[in-house]
Amino acid sequence: MPFIHPSKADSSYETIVIGSGFGSFFFLHEFLKKPRSGRTLVVEWGAYKTHDWQVNNKANSIHDTDSLYTKADGEKPWHYSIAFGGGTVCWWAQCPRNHPNDFRLKSKYGVGTDWPISYDDLSAFYSEAERVMLIAASDEVAVHYPGAGPYAQPAHRMNDIDRIMKAAQPDMHFPMPNGRLSRPVGSRSACCGTAECRWCPVDAKFTALNTMQHVIEHPDLDICVDSKVEYIDVQNNAAKGIRFVNAGKEYTVRADLVVLGANGIHSPVLLLQSGFSHPLIGRYIHEKIECTVEAYLDGVKNFGGSTITTCMNLSLLDGPHRSEYGAALLLFENSWMYGMRPDYGRWREILPITINVEALPQSESLVTLGADRRPHISFPKQSEYGLKGVQAALDRLPTVLRPLPVERIEVRQVDSISVHLQGTLRMGHDPAESVVDAGQIHHDVRNLVVVGSSVFPSSGTAPPSLTVAALSLRAAHLLAS
Repeated sequence: MPFIHPSKADSSYETIVIGSGFGSFFFLHEFLKKPRSGRTLVVEWGAYKTHDWQVNNKANSIHDTDSLYTKADGEKPWHYSIAFGGGTVCWWAQCPRNHPNDFRLKSKYGVGTDWPISYDDLSAFYSEAERVMLIAASDEVAVHYPGAGPYAQPAHRMNDIDRIMKAAQPDMHFPMPNGRLSRPVGSRSACCGTAECRWCPVDAKFTALNTMQHVIEHPDLDICVDSKVEYIDVQNNAAKGIRFVNAGKEYTVRADLVVLGANGIHSPVLLLQSGFSHPLIGRYIHEKIECTVEAYLDGVKNFGGSTITTCMNLSLLDGPHRSEYGAALLLFENSWMYGMRPDYGRWREILPITINVEALPQSESLVTLGADRRPHISFPKQSEYGLKGVQAALDRLPTVLRPLPVERIEVRQVDSISVHLQGTLRMGHDPAESVVDAGQIHHDVRNLVVVGSSVFPSSGTAPPSLTVAALSLRAAHLLAS
């Protein structure tokens, strides 16, 4: 790996990228396509750990992230990873697109806020991100996500349950688009179906380490790991460089362009540490609400698919109900989340379903800089819009599952943790109502670009990683235009 010690870094670069997750890597994928006038430096707080190290240690990071922020007693925790590769190493690789109406929630349904871009603005970049990651999916999803497909990999194998649902609801039930290969390519194996996705034992899922070597080994790129950025130097509304710490020693590097790609907690705190004062910095932190249920079946067996989540059902996703409560994405699981069914001889006659429910960001949900210099997260209550969406999904689930011989449905857990940090540096047209513009450039500091899910104005209906990748490709493309 072409990592350098900070003492070997140049004093000045054309571009500095802070962080190395989905946002940073996909920005660099596009940005480095054209010849640059100068070199680029990536500064990553986390350590580089090989795939083998992650599998052997059952960890993605050496950092205890729970100790890196504070919160009030009783409030929800927030989960993330600090490591080279960021979210690409710890994600579970579910990656449908956001629905077209996710981008126009306010104008279509009268709630939340619209994004400053449309689905059509992002569609080509979704396709490029899917191509890079070698997404396995069915082209049939284009009925809901225009422009999707053709996918690089065939969809994963459905099980008996999915085939029944697909026959009954052909326009609502689809193999889950995901970044776990259904066919081996290069060093990446096909998904092994062990449900150990966080540290994929066979390296089937997309990570920066196994698929973005063209970025990591680019001749114009230097990378410093174990290096925490503590300050962005801004003078006369222009970013001039950064200050970071490695092994207790401070380093200062100048730059013409700064790209901020840390997560939704540490990105706003870095701006606050650097003297930025916009009232929306750190505000509207949010993630979806996750609910898990188990449907007990009569005579139909589960766990015959080829990956951890075989299918998604969109019956409760979009529609007029979004004016009152959040959309719900149903994930049909192919792993025994709470153990197999206890009834003798009927161990596989059970269907775990994860329900991901859209929640509206709230202004009182806030990341600030604490007195101890750690982020402090205030999340006093969950979105009523989201909670109503959970209850509506539970009420409507028996109807959705009518094609199956369901004996009963048991709710196992309603959880406010979906491991999708969003908001805090939202994008928008109005500088008074957003931190960055539609191109993800800071409204006032025009050579500061923010990538990552911190720019999301709302949660959308899909896990954020694919949308982050597409947004970052678009941001780099716009800069080069």
